[in-house]
Amino acid sequence: MRVKLLISVAIPAILLASCNSHEGTSTYQAGSQEMVEATDAAAEPGERYAKNDVAAIRSVAQEPVSTFAVDVDTAAYANVRRFLTQGQTPPKDAVRAEELINYFRYDYPAPGDRGAPFSVTTDVAQTPWNPETRLLRVGLRGYDLARSQRPPANLVFLVDVSGSMDEPDKLPLVKQALGMVAENMKPQDHVSIVVYAGAAGVVLEPTSSAAEVRGALDELGAGGSTAGGEGIELAYALARENFREDGINRVILASDGDFNVGITDQGQLEQLIEKNRDDGVTLTVLGFGQGNLNDSMMEAIADKGNGNYAYVDGAEEARKVLDSELSSTLFTIAKDVKVQVEFNPALVSQYRLIGYENRALREQDFQNDKVDAGDIGAGHQVTAIYEIVPAGTRGWLPDRHFAANRAPQAAGEGLGAGGGELAQVRLRYKLPEGGASRLITRPVEAGQLRGAPLPRGDMAFAVAVAGFAQKLRGDDLLGDWSYADIKRLAGSQWGFSQQARWRSEFLHLVDLAAGQQGRTASLPLQDRPL
Repeated sequence: MRVKLLISVAIPAILLASCNSHEGTSTYQAGSQEMVEATDAAAEPGERYAKNDVAAIRSVAQEPVSTFAVDVDTAAYANVRRFLTQGQTPPKDAVRAEELINYFRYDYPAPGDRGAPFSVTTDVAQTPWNPETRLLRVGLRGYDLARSQRPPANLVFLVDVSGSMDEPDKLPLVKQALGMVAENMKPQDHVSIVVYAGAAGVVLEPTSSAAEVRGALDELGAGGSTAGGEGIELAYALARENFREDGINRVILASDGDFNVGITDQGQLEQLIEKNRDDGVTLTVLGFGQGNLNDSMMEAIADKGNGNYAYVDGAEEARKVLDSELSSTLFTIAKDVKVQVEFNPALVSQYRLIGYENRALREQDFQNDKVDAGDIGAGHQVTAIYEIVPAGTRGWLPDRHFAANRAPQAAGEGLGAGGGELAQVRLRYKLPEGGASRLITRPVEAGQLRGAPLPRGDMAFAVAVAGFAQKLRGDDLLGDWSYADIKRLAGSQWGFSQQARWRSEFLHLVDLAAGQQGRTASLPLQDRPL
């Protein structure tokens, strides 16, 4: 077995405490995102999440165009599950609605051919929590790739072995999770392992032997402080050294994200990742553990690394991410995917996008190929749900006092308006090999607004998950819509194949959230979570 010993992992015990200590509670600017430490009673005191306020309402008269980068991360759902199964309410900033929605697969058609890497689906339904509004769903589905068709992979496992990883739900689970990747290795694949604690080093040179990978993982132990930046640089260097022109080149980082020596500033870490991503090496980030989870940093560097971020709260989630969805995780079919929706002011007066708050782009960014956006892997799906106010019906925003500030009233507007388009959906993407972006446009016919049914089937489940996320975030626009209403809407929608298990679990989480809400309501005001 070609294993190198990393002598510097054994750090004096006095440094171990530094991996878990965050004095006090602070709000501060780190890199491009405002970051807050979890402060409510439900959250672990040292966990850090990017500030994530519910998106503002937009007036079509002032802002007819909505633009965002796609997001295929699923970490927030597994993290929410962790809190709820432990009898806690997740911090609001930990709940990213798009990641809860995109945790599940929906019944979107596969693309007809690989000339366009994904299909585009739109549908409209009545809003179960507001009879005055409607819901517009935009769904993307990437083409599938059989395991036998997956190109050869050059993978670098970058494993945090610092003292803070010495917990049952951290390094032992990391070994189990990455061992699943080893089980799926093909003869032409190569895997190497870099570890970091007080310093970083290579413990396994590139090998195509699954047994060697598992053996090296088994020998890892935790101890020391956390030089994450140094580990990232070494992992990227090793990936470049063994680069496969005809294959997949990816670093898989497994950590709690608690970097505390070397490069520790989130902004500097993001710059480090950006500097390396242009070499064609992508990044998957796997979050583990609790108590000092740096969710904010790990989500940010995954985004900068043209990759994805998943939180692994147990063996089942590890198998979902690194076994059944491995092709989606590894093989990119479209880069820098952006979505833009332009609303027809004759038919829509106001709107809001549920989730994607930290993925918002400026309108001009859509056509600018230098602006980075999210990537889509084989078989990946992306779902976005807009809540819209049909023109002529009561919306959220009050009427303006001065006539010049009011939107002009179009003849025949509203639910009974004539033909035409409700909106136009535009997508831009690049092929994996790069080049100029390509454009896809899809009209949303006005008839979908007039004849919008109650949510049913697959749409009903997606709406239930969206409402669940917003309720956990304290969204006051849900009115009196309850957890019982969420469960009722989602209850009979079991999806297809392996989705039945995950959808059934969702109903259990709704029950847990309802029970936690009841317990919170019985507490004195001063003891309730913020």
